[in-house]
Amino acid sequence: MKKVITCVAAMQQVEAGRLSLDGPLPDIDPALNAPQVLDGFDADGRPRLRPARRSITLKDLMTHTAGFTYEMWNEDMARYVQVSDTPMLMSGRLAALRRPLNFDPGERWEYGINIDWIGRLVEAVSGQDLDSYLKEHIFAPLGMADTGFVPTPKQRSRQAQVHQREADGRLVPQPFPPLTTPEFFAGGGGLSSTGPDYLRFLEMLLHGGSRDGVRVLRPESVALMNRNHIADLPAGVLKTANPVLTNDVDFFPGAPIRWGLGYMLNLEPGPNGRSAGTVSWAGLFNSYYWLDPSRQITGVILTQILPFADPTVVRLYGEFERGVYALAETR
Repeated sequence: MKKVITCVAAMQQVEAGRLSLDGPLPDIDPALNAPQVLDGFDADGRPRLRPARRSITLKDLMTHTAGFTYEMWNEDMARYVQVSDTPMLMSGRLAALRRPLNFDPGERWEYGINIDWIGRLVEAVSGQDLDSYLKEHIFAPLGMADTGFVPTPKQRSRQAQVHQREADGRLVPQPFPPLTTPEFFAGGGGLSSTGPDYLRFLEMLLHGGSRDGVRVLRPESVALMNRNHIADLPAGVLKTANPVLTNDVDFFPGAPIRWGLGYMLNLEPGPNGRSAGTVSWAGLFNSYYWLDPSRQITGVILTQILPFADPTVVRLYGEFERGVYALAETR
């Protein structure tokens, strides 16, 4: 759920002329600016790397076509992380981002750490750390007082506990992880928020970049985010490589799914009410949102359950969406 917020921050920098969707990226790290592609493993199990065939663009990162992946959905990357002693992403260490691509930029779609790199780019061109930037340019203007990377003690006392779904269907509460200071604020995750706060953000996008007279993005920037930017590349389907963290992902089986600048795009009407052109995505702990520009409807549903794409929550998400559209028909 954090990723589209980081993409909005990047679009602010595009509007300011500090970033370009298709031009060269600021030179911030060889892993981003001189990427290598993982080309399998040799007979001794060592990774084989080669230079990428072209440079990565901001649009590649926003659409998850740059070649970066997540080890929870990519067995080759999981193997690479293990044999190379690369830190896990949840470690909060910058070295966790310094990993090769699984394919050449623009070759296909696969969900990955792309938006974490966008967060680093926003920091580089704005001169602020991502926490400070988002507070000043998105959260404070929209009145999102309950959103941030570092919850206060009072907010921590209100935090919902993560529950793990067991094989028998039981939900087992998990201990809160200890508070640590990461080496970087991740553009792809790690925020704490609430339903009302997140709805403020969604309403801003639904209303073309402004809410209650506060403009965060230009209308043309929001319209650009909502377009298909990956042509005919299929998107949205993932095969788990770590069943503890995620199930297989295919929210609209058989439907043509594409990607905008930060979120999934339905090319056809969905089974629960959403129109063609609706954008949406999710958070790892089974939190979901959608934005339907043509009907001017948005919704968010939040849980704290693992693994991702939990069938019970996904079914509830669909029922919630149907209920929202049914209510809209009566008005």
